[in-house]
Amino acid sequence: MSTNMKAKMNKRKILLSGLMLPVLAALGLPAQAQPAGEFPNKPIKFVVPFPPGSGTDTSARYFAKKLSELVGQPVVVENKAGANGFIAVRAVLGSPADGYTVFVGSNSTLAVNVALFKSLPYDPVADFAPLTMMMRSPALLIVPGTAKHGNLGELIDSARTQPGKLNYGAGSAGYQLMAELFNDAAKVQIQGVPFKGASEAVTAVASGTVDMAFAEMTSAQELVKGGKLRALAVASERRVPALSGVPTAAEAGLPGFTAYTWVGAMVSAKTPKAETEKLAALLTRIERMPETKQFYERIGAEVMNGGPEEMRNFQNAEIALWKRIAVKAKVEQQ
Repeated sequence: MSTNMKAKMNKRKILLSGLMLPVLAALGLPAQAQPAGEFPNKPIKFVVPFPPGSGTDTSARYFAKKLSELVGQPVVVENKAGANGFIAVRAVLGSPADGYTVFVGSNSTLAVNVALFKSLPYDPVADFAPLTMMMRSPALLIVPGTAKHGNLGELIDSARTQPGKLNYGAGSAGYQLMAELFNDAAKVQIQGVPFKGASEAVTAVASGTVDMAFAEMTSAQELVKGGKLRALAVASERRVPALSGVPTAAEAGLPGFTAYTWVGAMVSAKTPKAETEKLAALLTRIERMPETKQFYERIGAEVMNGGPEEMRNFQNAEIALWKRIAVKAKVEQQ
């Protein structure tokens, strides 16, 4: 083949490549797939310890979509709810430690369980390698839309005059400890009723099955806007734009009371370093995208910036915090 002919063929390849890029983009396909043999080169699984509809599930599905776009491989989300997250943890730690099974956990499974159980079937620090932090969301104190309690003060007064009569729904260990912290801060005795996940607890409040609950903004705000739930306070330092009419706990009469849920991604600690670092870099890249910040703002949450080291430090601090709160609230370990 002549030099002139080779040049023409190369020029044609470049032209076709340039024409294909906008076509791929229009189809929503990645412009460049992973080279053959390079990790990841097959479907990835995100395991979530809660049912669909929770903030953890919402985060998992958002990051799964973005990761799939980056690497050109399917990323599926599996919800394995129940047993305080133990079912999901067993599924992750029982899978091959090759980087293709990611645990998308929360404050409950990755920190609070340590404070609530005498003995865990897993170690949230030693058994997992952190990848990236995803988001945090202030807890929302909700009651049924038809409840007689019009504000936080009325709820607290009712609980004080009827010790042990009111109850709260808890969709996870984290929410249980938040409610016990509330009991301690407000000097009340509201009894707990466990549920498999945040969405079930929210549904129970909306139907009047339980008197109150702490819930994620992501799972409760639409029901609040629709009148099926009433939000008495948001447990944050400042009001949340998505529900700007809801006062902070301090504004509602309970100063100093704050509580957040958070979500982060991890893999088995046995996963090879190269795969762990590659996943961490990809997920941290997604976390820092402007559209990720915008996505969380729309659902009343905020991005948590930080890769593996920041996440591990944060996790250790959270474990210490909830241990201290469990002792202060005199929560009996299970």
